[in-house]
Amino acid sequence: MASFRLRTAGGKLKIEHSIIDGLRRVLETLLENHPEEIRMIVPGVIKPVRDAKGKLRLKVSVATTNGWKALAFSAGARQEIFISTEMPREALEAALQRSLEA
Repeated sequence: MASFRLRTAGGKLKIEHSIIDGLRRVLETLLENHPEEIRMIVPGVIKPVRDAKGKLRLKVSVATTNGWKALAFSAGARQEIFISTEMPREALEAALQRSLEA
């Protein structure tokens, strides 16, 4: 694997491929504001969708083995985001919203 493909931000944000515009800033803000609660964030593959219009939106989707899967929507694309945390859903949704508005 080429060294440019796997980058980290504070050791907790894994970027293995492209990321939706504006999402990286939101995820870095989330990590800055919740360094103890968030163990790791891994953005997934970007897929085109018709209902992703307007500015960046985030939605916590389902629980995973070690945290939550969230979805980011923007500019005709959807990206899965895997967040390793023990935060409850409501707390994570509120933290994501604050990071989005920052």
